[in-house]
Amino acid sequence: MTSVVLFEERRADNGARIGIARLNAEKTLNALTLEMIDLMNERLAAWVADPAIALVAMEGTGERAFCAGGDLHALRGSILEHRASARRDDVRANAYALAFFSREYRLDYLIHNYPKPVLCWGHGIVMGGGLGLMGGASHRVVTERSRIAMPEISIGLYPDVGGTWLLNRMPGRIGLFLALTGAPLNASDALFAGAADYEIRQSDKALIFDALLTQPWTTSRPENDRLLTNVLLGSSVSPDETVGPARANFDLIDNLCSYASVSEIAAAIAGITAQDPWLQQAAATLAAGSPSSAALSHALQQRARDLSLADVFRMELVASMHCAARPDFAEGIRALLIDKDRRPAWSPVTLAEAERSIAGYFVSPWQPTEHPLADLGAMSG
Repeated sequence: MTSVVLFEERRADNGARIGIARLNAEKTLNALTLEMIDLMNERLAAWVADPAIALVAMEGTGERAFCAGGDLHALRGSILEHRASARRDDVRANAYALAFFSREYRLDYLIHNYPKPVLCWGHGIVMGGGLGLMGGASHRVVTERSRIAMPEISIGLYPDVGGTWLLNRMPGRIGLFLALTGAPLNASDALFAGAADYEIRQSDKALIFDALLTQPWTTSRPENDRLLTNVLLGSSVSPDETVGPARANFDLIDNLCSYASVSEIAAAIAGITAQDPWLQQAAATLAAGSPSSAALSHALQQRARDLSLADVFRMELVASMHCAARPDFAEGIRALLIDKDRRPAWSPVTLAEAERSIAGYFVSPWQPTEHPLADLGAMSG
């Protein structure tokens, strides 16, 4: 049976090795399962300890996606099972959701703090959990077919996997706009927003990986970073003369998202008169999305401004477990992926109601020392 993650080590000319992790679930657009997460955690940890591994590369099987997100079908099954159990009022009792989110966030945190260069080849769809993997890589590549988004508002979740951290660090208020609208970024906009570092043609990928084998890799992280950077810069395409929609509408987006409350921001976005199809689709997605997701995304970005990455992941785990215990997450998955009627019955129905109940998403069911991610800060020293 073929593994859901394929691992390979390629030997460079000077004897150093390059570790390659390839997500291998092409039919599901390489959507992350718990098995994939565990395999990645184990192998990346082993490669940290191997001095012969100079750098790690992540890629996806097929031409359609690096990774389209997490395995939502399994998560919904665990939510329904938890809801029918005697412990339905205990947000900690959904063992699968707790395992999935906590181990996924550990993997993302490991990549953010990896002691060796990490190259992520973000070709095709990079959404949700895929952006969680890519976001922490030291060298993030997009191609002419990359489509990056955090569309969780349509399934009753929010941009987790460190999305709160990444979106908060984008220029102006673009990150908040993307969280509320699920709007996708093309390669040009991904570079502008800080979600990627290099744009390279997909047709040049094989040449890039061949070039990596000819570099004089060392045991020095700064030197290996420099070598990898030079290889990627040598094949990077010139900036596109066509400005992406996020950059083209930067000033408008900043104004739309400048209001104090998420209700005011949503009203401003709903009132967009520009005929730009990207903006119109963004407004439509927000209008049809979960009010709780919108309120939660807004609250998370406000609360996370001065937090460390480890604290952001701890806060996201609490919020995600509350999402798994409330109605919208399972309902959003049903409407999008199960029945595919795209008619979710959100609860609460209005953004005003959602804002009033948002504090509950931040009530941790654990004491600080008992939090499943309590040791994250220690992981990075």
